[in-house]
Amino acid sequence: MAGGEGEDENISNIDGEEEDPPLLSSRALEALQEFLNEQNKGKGFGAIDGDDDDDDEVDLMAEDWRLSQFWYERETAETVSMEIRNLSLSLSSPVACVSCPTLYAYLKKKDPNISVQLLEYDKRFEQYGSDFTFYDYNHPEELPKLLKHAYQVVVADPPYLSMECLEKVAQTISFLAQPANSCLLLLTGEVQKERAAELLSLYPCGFRPRHSSKLGNEFRLFTNYNPEDRLGGWERPR
Repeated sequence: MAGGEGEDENISNIDGEEEDPPLLSSRALEALQEFLNEQNKGKGFGAIDGDDDDDDEVDLMAEDWRLSQFWYERETAETVSMEIRNLSLSLSSPVACVSCPTLYAYLKKKDPNISVQLLEYDKRFEQYGSDFTFYDYNHPEELPKLLKHAYQVVVADPPYLSMECLEKVAQTISFLAQPANSCLLLLTGEVQKERAAELLSLYPCGFRPRHSSKLGNEFRLFTNYNPEDRLGGWERPR
């Protein structure tokens, strides 16, 4: 997730029922962020380390905690991006990535020719040119008209574990997806299980997404289709 207003990896994903973690002062956070930015200066998000070896990792810029950014672990990013790529190929459809820049980067690593639109609040990702669309989940349908119902593959990672946030992101997903025969994927907390089913008929898979920052909340991958023997199977209630 990423982003103060519509991103994929979020500090606000911490369950409100848990004890609040100790907080740094705003000055200390700024100093820490400046240090991380210096360490990552010159690194482009989505750049590949080394040569064109398939084993090379995607080089991700520092997470901006002020935007509640937490990137996926490599296994999670590779597993989910492979599923998305296969769906895109089988449906001959471009992909919409809503608030999940990690997946955009891994998709482009796996297949530079794949058509992916990244909808993201963090304007650092404007470096992707026409692949980038500014997105604020508070305004779920303030998007270019050419994106409306343009995708059969849509993946989203809401920035906050609130009903309001998921409802608005669900509006965005409905705006982007073709009304029929679209494959939808949602990465969010276990606590959203019932809401995901109610809003979008999405159900959890056995595969458990993980973040490199080791968030305390249990995350799940939800889909509106049965992945069969992929992604750990589907847990749709009978």
